[in-house]
Amino acid sequence: MKALVLFSGGIDSATCLGIAVNKYGADQVLALSIYYGQKHHKETEAARKIADYYGVTLKTLDLALIFADSDCSLLQNSDQDIPKESYAEQLAKTDGKPVSTYVPFRNGLFIASAASIALSNGCEVIYYGAHSDDAAGNAYPDCSKEFNDALNRAVYLGSGEQLRVEAPFVNMTKAEVIRQGLALSVPYELTWSCYEGGEKPCGVCGTCRDRINAFKENGMEDPALIKENL
Repeated sequence: MKALVLFSGGIDSATCLGIAVNKYGADQVLALSIYYGQKHHKETEAARKIADYYGVTLKTLDLALIFADSDCSLLQNSDQDIPKESYAEQLAKTDGKPVSTYVPFRNGLFIASAASIALSNGCEVIYYGAHSDDAAGNAYPDCSKEFNDALNRAVYLGSGEQLRVEAPFVNMTKAEVIRQGLALSVPYELTWSCYEGGEKPCGVCGTCRDRINAFKENGMEDPALIKENL
């Protein structure tokens, strides 16, 4: 194996998977889907479909217990409602703190776990889909370039200089991520980003709003949304 892709089944990780398969070939790519106690399994279902589409091996990992004490609104143990606002509107109320859908140090934990699995499978690089829109305003601080640079350094040193971390979109907007994925024919119709677990994406949570707008910037509708749901 050459590459491990942290794979949620959403737009950004699906684009990472497309990049890795294009670069190394499907037989040299390992996808890792992590369940962390979210209120639904739509992401993991999407991850399976997309892994099958690309013909890559998919491993799954359950880290829900680690977040059992968190009141993040995405998690089963929280009684908070998932906000139906843009991230900018949410940040206006947080006084500089992350939004309520921030899972405590999630990317740090995911990458640390992925590093062990990657080394055990002979991988030389971990890909994950952090991008600048999520880091903006401190909504998700573990998506920032500074965080990625520090974590990449730690993983590289801690692996005996065998493993590196790449966040190819860390300086890109979501619209730019989609533009790159469209050039690679990433199957965005199979992806799931919505924080709700309904039959269709809700269209109004922060991540739904982000992807709808990002597709619009590319001159198209979100292929995962049906018009009647908007």
